[in-house]
Amino acid sequence: MEQNKEQKKSGFVTLIGRPNVGKSTLMNHLIGQKIAITSAKPQTTRNRIQTVYTDGRGQIVFLDTPGIHKAKNRLGEYMVNVAEHTLSEVDVILWLVEPSTFIGAGERHIAEQLNKVKQPVILVINKIDTLKDQKEILAYMDAYKDICPFAEIVPVSALKKRNTDLLTEMIFKYLPYGPQFYDEDTVTDQPMRQIAAELVREKALRLLEEEIPHGIAVTVEKMSERKNGIMDIEATIVCERESHKGIIIGKGGSMLKRIGSAARRELEGMMETKVNLQLWVKVRKEWRDSELLMKNYGYHGDT
Repeated sequence: MEQNKEQKKSGFVTLIGRPNVGKSTLMNHLIGQKIAITSAKPQTTRNRIQTVYTDGRGQIVFLDTPGIHKAKNRLGEYMVNVAEHTLSEVDVILWLVEPSTFIGAGERHIAEQLNKVKQPVILVINKIDTLKDQKEILAYMDAYKDICPFAEIVPVSALKKRNTDLLTEMIFKYLPYGPQFYDEDTVTDQPMRQIAAELVREKALRLLEEEIPHGIAVTVEKMSERKNGIMDIEATIVCERESHKGIIIGKGGSMLKRIGSAARRELEGMMETKVNLQLWVKVRKEWRDSELLMKNYGYHGDT
């Protein structure tokens, strides 16, 4: 009996849902540190981002997948494959939806995938902070309860951190007992170079708003630390058209400076050191339909 008390739980959990439902925001709050990029635009998460939460109960390894949607190009197909492939690899699945009694085609497609899996599925109704009357939650829970055999239904607000502790408790409830996969102080297995690239991309998407469509990637060419601890980072924003390049740079380089300043501040907070960030902009036409360029920008079809 004593041994059982000491045993801890550990396992893999994935967050799925349609684009822009708040998966990255929720994961960032659950682990207590910003790792996945968040943006008002859908489809900002392109690779599975593996983040780790450890406490006295055990360890949760989160895989944040791209949103499941209808693919429009090679990048879109890759993102859908990554999302659906992850379902068979994890111990618990979190399905995030927005508060609504209308279940559209996108949700029904996800429910079809979930009805094929054996793992416990927790339905997470996000954005409950947007409701005028909290009693509405019961109607939304009722609308979804028969679409899939859910282990639990948990209403949350990722933005306001409402019920996120309850959600963590529910995840541990369904995880198996086992050894930890990572050291206690590990938060992510993403290389810092990739996190830096994603942060620059987030700032670009946020500051450019609707001016640039989704076709931008960021590569980090250089990342080195000086003897005095300052981190030098050189990164390139890749876009699909010459007209986009002009918008990203801005008048007299003003937009590129804003993107660089915002990304540098966040990188300094994360790395706890001074950062010297230099940004360039390159045009690579239709890179999202080129397997070679996709691999160059970190999107590997074998994931």
